[in-house]
Amino acid sequence: MQLSIVVPAYNEEESIPELVEWIREVMDKNKLSFEVIIIDDGSTDNTWIQVEHLASLYAGVRGIKFRRNYGKSAALNTGFEAARGDVVITMDADLQDSPEEIPELYRMITEEGYDLVSGWKRRRHDPVSKTLPSRFFNATTRWFSGIKLHDFNCGLKAYRKNVVKSIDVYGEMHRYIPVIAKWAGFKNIGEKVVQHKARKYGTTKFGFERFINGFLDLLSISFVTRFVKRPMHFFGTIGTLFFLGGGIISLYIILDKIFMWNAHRGITEQPIFYLALMAMIIGVQLFLAGFLADMISRNAPDRDHYIIEKRTDVGDPSGNETRNP
Repeated sequence: MQLSIVVPAYNEEESIPELVEWIREVMDKNKLSFEVIIIDDGSTDNTWIQVEHLASLYAGVRGIKFRRNYGKSAALNTGFEAARGDVVITMDADLQDSPEEIPELYRMITEEGYDLVSGWKRRRHDPVSKTLPSRFFNATTRWFSGIKLHDFNCGLKAYRKNVVKSIDVYGEMHRYIPVIAKWAGFKNIGEKVVQHKARKYGTTKFGFERFINGFLDLLSISFVTRFVKRPMHFFGTIGTLFFLGGGIISLYIILDKIFMWNAHRGITEQPIFYLALMAMIIGVQLFLAGFLADMISRNAPDRDHYIIEKRTDVGDPSGNETRNP
């Protein structure tokens, strides 16, 4: 199968039938084999009824329903696990992403050798309350990650199959899948300008809290990608700097007392004494936190889980030659 199209949906009963028909029309026109995997993220309307109806009509449509609303990241991760196509496409269910973009995204993956291609909604049909914060987060993510993409949060993306099978998406990390993919070793990341259509049915499902969550998730993914396997490098470094800073200040206070530079002031009468004491205490705590985190990390079941791209001993994992009897 050439394509798996993963569609997270939450209360999209009006748009789902139209979207599936549009996808089928584009795929048939381009003679591409495909499947559509619709993840009903705990909808409270008739979305699942529509999914079941479409699955009964078309062999290429599959549906997965969550018992409650878990969020877009959980829906995408479940869709990635279920995908069987060589190339995986993700798109939103609200008809703002155009299926007409899929053949070119597929070509960029299969012919140009990209691991991941992200859509760029250069012209957006969204209010300023969404576009301005989005620009800020995109600029910040570019600076943090070093990935030169204009629109990290675009729902329309294409992935090589081994990319989605090698990453985990959780929390609200769907905004930063290119960052997660780069951390996993997939560095050939491209971008394509895509159409962005005005919403035809319903209203947006995202509120202002997504911007706060987005910033916190960015900090989280930045820490995880750099220090999840070596937390001591992070906490230990900062703790050591705090402890050394406090130690230097303490040494100055001791020398001050010995040589009577400020004889008229007692040690406890100097605010710098309390700063030194606090810095040393914080330094010790951070160092211990890093040590404990490193011990936990060393015993984690996925500590030594590595992504193998290629190997020569494909016949027998032991490396021995496999012979036919």
